[in-house]
Formats: sequence, structure tokens, C-alpha cells
Amino acid sequence: MQEWARELGFSQIGVAGVDLSAAEPGLSAWLAQGFHGEMHYMASHGMKRARPAELVPGTVSVITARMDYLPRDTGNGAAQGWQAHELSRLTRPQEGIVSVYARGRDYHKVLRARLQKLSDRIAEAIGPFGHRVFTDSAPVLEAELAARSGQGWRGRHTLVLNREAGSMFFLGEIYVDMALPESAPVTAHCGSCSACIDICPTQAIIAPHRIDARRCISYLTIEHAGPIPLELRPLLGNRIYGCDDCQLICPWNKFAQVSRLPDFDERKGLAGQQLVHLFAWDEPTFLRMTEGGPIRRIGHERWLRNVAVALGNALRATGDGAVRAALQARAEDPSALVREHVAWALEI
Repeated sequence: MQEWARELGFSQIGVAGVDLSAAEPGLSAWLAQGFHGEMHYMASHGMKRARPAELVPGTVSVITARMDYLPRDTGNGAAQGWQAHELSRLTRPQEGIVSVYARGRDYHKVLRARLQKLSDRIAEAIGPFGHRVFTDSAPVLEAELAARSGQGWRGRHTLVLNREAGSMFFLGEIYVDMALPESAPVTAHCGSCSACIDICPTQAIIAPHRIDARRCISYLTIEHAGPIPLELRPLLGNRIYGCDDCQLICPWNKFAQVSRLPDFDERKGLAGQQLVHLFAWDEPTFLRMTEGGPIRRIGHERWLRNVAVALGNALRATGDGAVRAALQARAEDPSALVREHVAWALEI
């Protein structure tokens, strides 16, 4: 099965059991404290997220998979300095930063299709079996299942870390109705390192292995629909879709691997672009430039909201007249959400 998975572009597969009861108290406490913010779907399913056999009746085992996603032209290892290259974008306030994972094709589509192909290969070998594939698309404790099945350990930033691949990979699962030998978990190797906690711009990692999503830049720029809290806007810097800081600083990501698929190659127009250029996109341009990618899901209005905040931070840092002019051009935008963030951006 490992060989079939590698042929489909996966880096590793494992098998986890379905008893995740030990994870339920932590999930309940996280939800009770409201750390999920406006992600109401996190709470609406109750404990089903930690109970695979309730989500898909008949599930006995979970096949887990991970897929590296660094663009193929990134280059591997510390010698290539990819982490430093990405962090250097933060020193250019007029450049918009899109999270590395979001610069290519929507991973949901890529992984789901390939997980289904893997399921088909298994069925060819053993006969029909009950199954369902997932990729960040249902109430599934993906990181917990990945850790239990030997894909890696949970870092202090809650992401799964692998000694040979860092954390720059996507996760997916196949819930199956047959008992499979479970993979052995691996030990944690973070030691005393707290780099991910220390670098977080908004201090969203409130304790090791605990994130307040309401402060996380990825949440604020992607999941959050309304106004970005005033006190957090300056902390977003020039990040306009997601945030990679906790991964970029992680020592294990010097081992991050490039994808073997072209799907995650950077699309032209999303990396290294000037904010004033991105703010000029009308809705048809936004839809065209984000077609087939994950960014499209936030819509044009939230895109403009995010870029307006970044432009405001750039204006404070540089006083550039072109930045001010770009903002003033949308001062009367039809969207009240956009107008409000533009007005804030111009208040210097």
C-alpha cells in the first residue's frame, strides 16, 4: 500500500484505530473556552470529531496519509535557505504575503481525488470495502489521527512534525470498515524549543499545544468573516492570506520536502506581488486569478479587507504616496466591510 501511495504523490501512509476518547477532554475544554472563534462547525458536531465510528458508521480503522506541498522550485534543505527567503518577505511591507500552501491548486481537490484512487487500488486488490475519504472536509481529528499513526508528533504549535519532512505537508484520511494493523506512533522531538510560540505575531499560541484561533492570523484572514479586531490589525503586517511564521522558524522544517506534483507549484500573480496591485483587482480578476485555488473561498470582499489592513501597515511603515492613493481609490467601496478597513488604514 505504501508503494501505491507513493505512486499517487503521497509521502507516507499509516493506520490508526478509532478510539480517540483520550482526546475528547482536550477538545471539550478548547471549545468551552471559545478558542474556535466563529468556526461554529467545530462545536456543532459535538464529540463526533473524536469518534470516527459515529461520523461514518462501521468504521474500524483509519488510513492516514500525508503529502508534501512545498512548490517544486523551492529547493530542499537548509542550504537552499527557503525558510529565510520566506521570512524575508516580512521586511518588505509593500509586498503581500500569501501562505505557501495557498499559492497552488486547492489541496482539498488534489488529496481527495488521490485518496479515492488509492481506495480504488485497495479495492482492486482485496475486493469492495466500505470507505470514505476526507481532507480537512469533515469533523475529523486529522492531526490526532496522523500522530497516532506514526506520521509525526504534535509540535507546540499543534501541527504535526516529521523528522524527515518538517510540517510542510497536507493530511488526509480514509475511514474503512476493515481492521488493519495500527502503525506505531513516534516520539516527540521538540525538546525545550519554543521558537514557534515566541515568533507568533499575535501570541495566538497561548501555551504549548494550545491555540486561541481568535488571535491566529490564518483564522483572521481566512475563517473570520467580519471586521478584524482593531488591536490585531497592526500585527498582521503584510500577511494577506494565512501565516507561516510558526513553521518558518521551526528547525525541523529545514528538512521539509518539495512536492512531487505540479499541483502545488506557485501560480503566477500570488507570490511576491505588490499590495497596490492586488488591491486593484476587481471581482472578475480575483475570481480568475484564484480559480481552482484555496484563496477563492474567502471571496473578493474579504480579500480586499485583508489587503486594506496590509496597506495600512505599509503606509505606517513607509508613508508611500502610491499606497495612500490605492487606499483612497477604494474609500467609497460598495462594501461597508472594505470601507471600514480602508478608513482605518488611512488614519495615520
